[in-house]
Amino acid sequence: MSEKQEKLNKLAKDVLLLSRNTLLVNLRFLDAALSRFELFPIEESSFLTDGKHILYNPEHVLKNYRIAKEIPVRHYLHIVLHCVFRHMYMNPALDRSYWDLACDIAVENVIHDLNLKAAATLFEKQQAQYLSTLKKELKHVTAEKIYSFLRQTYPDPKKLAEIRSIFYADNHAIWYMTAAEIKSRFGLSAGKSGSNGNDKTENTDESGARAAMAESWKSIAERMQVDLETFGKQRGILPGAMTQNLQAVNREKYDYTAFLKKFAVMGEALKINDEEFDYVYYTYGLQLYERVPLIEPLEYKDIKAIREFVIVLDTSGSTSGDLVQKFVQKTYNILKTTESFFSKINLHIIQCDADIQEDVKITSQEEFDKYLKTMQIRGLGGTDFRPAFEYVDRLIQDKEFTNLKGLIYFTDGYGVFPKRKPEYDTAFVFVDDAYNNPDVPPWAIKLVLQRDEIQEENYEQHK
Repeated sequence: MSEKQEKLNKLAKDVLLLSRNTLLVNLRFLDAALSRFELFPIEESSFLTDGKHILYNPEHVLKNYRIAKEIPVRHYLHIVLHCVFRHMYMNPALDRSYWDLACDIAVENVIHDLNLKAAATLFEKQQAQYLSTLKKELKHVTAEKIYSFLRQTYPDPKKLAEIRSIFYADNHAIWYMTAAEIKSRFGLSAGKSGSNGNDKTENTDESGARAAMAESWKSIAERMQVDLETFGKQRGILPGAMTQNLQAVNREKYDYTAFLKKFAVMGEALKINDEEFDYVYYTYGLQLYERVPLIEPLEYKDIKAIREFVIVLDTSGSTSGDLVQKFVQKTYNILKTTESFFSKINLHIIQCDADIQEDVKITSQEEFDKYLKTMQIRGLGGTDFRPAFEYVDRLIQDKEFTNLKGLIYFTDGYGVFPKRKPEYDTAFVFVDDAYNNPDVPPWAIKLVLQRDEIQEENYEQHK
């Protein structure tokens, strides 16, 4: 490295340290987040972060500093907020072209809301115009909500270029790289960035390091949320975009697949039990006696599967029909892929608003396929949970169920609950876009899913 380049690196690093200190003075609740990074100069791009390092192009930093000393401050804060909101640990099913922009818009909106003079730039007026339009469409301006809005509004991602130009601050390419790719491209040593990915053990180490980094940022975000909610008003920080994004990222994430398995019962399925079958004796018998094996395979295996249960769909006016259908489809997809179907099942799908509107009995996968193709939402009146429970109780009395494991009630949460506990396990699956915490009776299980989690076809829960 030449002497000139060393001076450039040092000057740029000094600018970034000054930017960090400026933020520390003005935003004390960010102290833990701001102090986490190692600064690492690179020859390409602008800014990048992997959650541990801030990679920067010295010429880019100094060029912006000459234009306005506030620009590096804003860029530093932009990068830190990506980490606080854990944007780099995205759901792999999301479209990167939309997700990257959604994350940039989310953090810039937070910076706007902080109204920090030390981070004010010329782009703010252009951003403010777009953000004003966005806030008319979205109640909560978080990356997940913006992502869904962008996909619906701009089906062609090429049309996002103009919006991207006014919110851009850093390159997100590193978010999607392995440690080996980071090392190859930017020269970070394996010791700094994780494993080099040459074998299975190293890949496992890399995955573990990434999970540990995500957990570390989760702890910082949770601490920030408590700090803001407890002491924010005393420090003149009012609840706003920062609080919204922290609530969104810190809310408990639920795994609906694992949840659904809790309603499983032990049963017999026609399947070879590999755990109790010894292939050594089997093949030896075939060799010794030609077509006569010594041990026949066991034909039955006990598996956890859902044989009898009820899905109740809230079809009141407050729950959209499209969302109800997506929930049924999601539930069906889980059942199909987790050995949850016997050759014969007893599943009732009940539509109910303030009264029972429909009850469809399904006894096989073929019937479920047919139901999904012909499903129609009925009702759209008020909401009362009690009729569904009374109806299921009558089905039990009529011997329609012999071993009902449980009932799942899909709803937006606004309804009248039964006063007494039913004889079967009951779970309420709520749709909640406001990160609220709906109350349920003490005998009920509660699961809260976001609208995006249900609608996203390939959604995978992250923790």
